[in-house]
Amino acid sequence: MRGVVMYGPGDVRVVDRDEPRIVEPTDAVIRLTATCICGSDLWPYRGAEPADALPMGHEYVGVVEEVGSAVETVKPGDFVVGSFVISDGTCDICRAGYPSRCVHAEFVHGTIGTQSERARIPYADGTLVATPGMPDDDLVPSLLAASDVLGTGWFAAVAAEAGPGKTVAVVGDGAVGLLGILAARELGAERIIAMSRHPDRQVLAREFGATDIVEERGDDGVARIKELTDGLGAHSVIEAVGTQESMMQAIRSTRPGGHVGYVGVSHDVALPGDELFFSQVHLHGGPAPVRRFLPDLIDRIWKRQIDPGKVFDLELPLAEAADGYTAMDERRAIKVLLRP
Repeated sequence: MRGVVMYGPGDVRVVDRDEPRIVEPTDAVIRLTATCICGSDLWPYRGAEPADALPMGHEYVGVVEEVGSAVETVKPGDFVVGSFVISDGTCDICRAGYPSRCVHAEFVHGTIGTQSERARIPYADGTLVATPGMPDDDLVPSLLAASDVLGTGWFAAVAAEAGPGKTVAVVGDGAVGLLGILAARELGAERIIAMSRHPDRQVLAREFGATDIVEERGDDGVARIKELTDGLGAHSVIEAVGTQESMMQAIRSTRPGGHVGYVGVSHDVALPGDELFFSQVHLHGGPAPVRRFLPDLIDRIWKRQIDPGKVFDLELPLAEAADGYTAMDERRAIKVLLRP
């Protein structure tokens, strides 16, 4: 089969890979209907993480072709959405609601690699969720978003305790930040402040529910959030970038007793203990437990209550994946959908 492999910074190729097959009785093999490029894929693309023959891709939807003898919840012919982290669904950590830290957790990125035509998914019962039927093609982008960016944005909003009567600020206007805005709206937030400098992303932010736009960054951005919140800061802040600047901007934009939901993949972030101590801000985040939210998100998408697929503003065939990486790296695309 054909699949995307990264051989080094900026070196993305579509190459022949081994066909997946059932190895364990808990496995499923799926044929990908759609996959995509994630903002986190740009870290190795830009040289911030190692990449040496790295199978790429961790967001995926497709049709089950084959299942192992122990698989009970999906069957051949089912259309499925999968989490970007493999989980068994039965361990104590999974049952507590954190399948992304399952005792058998395996990141799809770099191991399975779903920017490909087919994929073997271990622990299928704990990782995949079948849709009610075969979706209309226009629903596929939104179902694909649920696999990571929607689920991650949703977790960020939940971790930040977004809800009725709350003011939510969102640091980061990539796909995750934008879908954090959508999640905050769905959770009932009263006011949602998007921190964005890009007009096209501001338009989508408002469409997803943003009530205010703040273009300033760093200390200036914090000052603007305080100005909009009577000097107190937001009740809930979503951090969707993963840099030192974005994390401190998020913490400093949060009022005492407020909550930060951080889901940007951390790169060299160090928190000053004294400032954190006196801020009295709650911090919760990390790799999103997407599998926890999939049934609810699929239901909302299936009923056309939400349309997160709008974050995909460029669609390419899998064979042109390298062009998709370039477009996202140059910020000519928010998120690229790939069709195998």
